[in-house]
Formats: sequence, C-alpha cells, structure tokens
Amino acid sequence: MTGAQADYRARLTRALDTISELRARLAEQNAASQPVAIVGIGCRFPGGAQSPEAFWRLLREGTDAISRFPAARGDAEAVYDPDPDAPGKAYCVEGGFVDGVDTFDAGLFGIPPTEAVAMDPQQRLALEVSWEALERAGIPPDSLEGSATGVFLGVSTTEYVRLRQQLTDPADVDPYQLMGEPAFLAGRLAYHYGLRGPAHVVDTACSSSLMATHLAVQSLRRGECDLALAGGVNLMLTPYGFVLVSKARALAPTAAARRSTRRPTATRVGRAAASWCSSASRTPLPTATRWWP
Repeated sequence: MTGAQADYRARLTRALDTISELRARLAEQNAASQPVAIVGIGCRFPGGAQSPEAFWRLLREGTDAISRFPAARGDAEAVYDPDPDAPGKAYCVEGGFVDGVDTFDAGLFGIPPTEAVAMDPQQRLALEVSWEALERAGIPPDSLEGSATGVFLGVSTTEYVRLRQQLTDPADVDPYQLMGEPAFLAGRLAYHYGLRGPAHVVDTACSSSLMATHLAVQSLRRGECDLALAGGVNLMLTPYGFVLVSKARALAPTAAARRSTRRPTATRVGRAAASWCSSASRTPLPTATRWWP
C-alpha cells in the first residue's frame, strides 16, 4: 500500500467516524423532542370531581370547590384565629378536600385488611387512580407484568405517618406500617402491577407532580420505559398543616389566590391549599400509534 492510499484510508475512517457521531447526535436530538401521548387519565379532585369528566364539568361551570376543613378529620376551629401572630393558631382553615379518603377497595388489589389499615391513604388513592387511568387507556392492568413501565409520583405530605406515630401503641407496630409510608408509593404501584421500569417518588413541595411528570417524559424519550404512570397525591388529614403554613404566612387569608384585573375587584383563580390525586398514562407517540391505530 502506497503512502497516498494509506492517507485516503485514514481520511475515510475519520469521515465514517464523524458520520456515526453526527447520526448519534441527531438521534439524541430527535429523541429529546419526541412527542409524548397521554393515553389515559384518572383523578380525585375537590368538589366531588372523581373522574376527568366530573373535573371538566367543575371547571366549565366555575364551581367553587373550597370548604372548611372537614370536621370528621379534626377540629379546625380549635386552631383558628384571624390573627396571624396568635401562637399555635392558623388564620385560614379552608381549602379543597377530596371525599372518601377513608374508603378503599382493598380486595381489588389483593391487600388484606391489616395491611390496608397500615397504608397511608395516599397509597390507597394512588392505586385506585392509577388503575382507572390504565382502564381509560384501554390497557388491562394485569397485562403490564414484566413490562418496561415506569412510575413517577409527586408526594410531599406525611400526615398519616405522624398521626400513627402519635396515636399508635409501639406494641401494635407491624411490618406493614413501614411499607405503607409515602416513600414506598411508587414502589407499591410497580410491585402490584409487576412493572420493570423506573419507580420514583418525587418531593419538591408544591411542584412535586410537575417534576414527576417532567421526569416521566424524560424517561420515555430516553427509552428507559415504554409507558409511564405519572401524577401525584396530596392529602391534608389534620389541621396542623394549616398552622404550619400560617406561621410562614404562606396562605391567602381569604383562602383564594388572586390576580389583579382592570376591574375594582379581583378574580379568584387559585386556592391556598388542596387535597387531590391524579395519574396519567403516558407513552411515546409512535408507540401510542401502534396501540391505537
């Protein structure tokens, strides 16, 4: 082989390497912007919005879903005081509250009563709502065993755990109580459905669900999973949370967030506090197209 031939071969090798590198970069860029389809939704929102249809109706009709803290959960009046500086008091005890947090179809999920009692209600809600999201997507929940399905859930409150620690006799503690805590929520769903994708519990306070959804989309685009359950859950079970955020002056005194308008009055567009649970099934658009032609 002459020197000229060797030089041509070296150049050709470098060119092929460059082409391979550029193709890899292009594939990475395409994956980063690949559309993601929402194929199913389940939810529990204040105002009796137990389904996407009910939630849309609530929004369309402008229903005010805010109420006083439920008496069945605790005596909010005992901690209420309009004076923000009153020690141990909350100047607002209104918010959005989900109904029926003390009910759970444990038999549907093969969970014995003792374990169901030990589970944080947020785990129970997430199981029910994720099941509904899959059903609405036309995906039989029992068909996902062994699949590359991820779970990404935003959770930031642990009031049930605190209540249990305060009220439960240490002699009554059982192994179910540890697995029933919010930190195991994503793992609970992954274990129940037999999923083999990533399972993340995300806690970034008020943005937890948004961050969980962001991570789910990233995971889908990177090919870490083919389907993702993404959403979040938040339950206020005691008035203590209102005292806590009142001391940080983080609540609107009127229980409503407001924005300025040209009119003399303000328009209520948000709320100070709310309980809710939502879950959505997401998948890359090409995959969704294969499933639902």
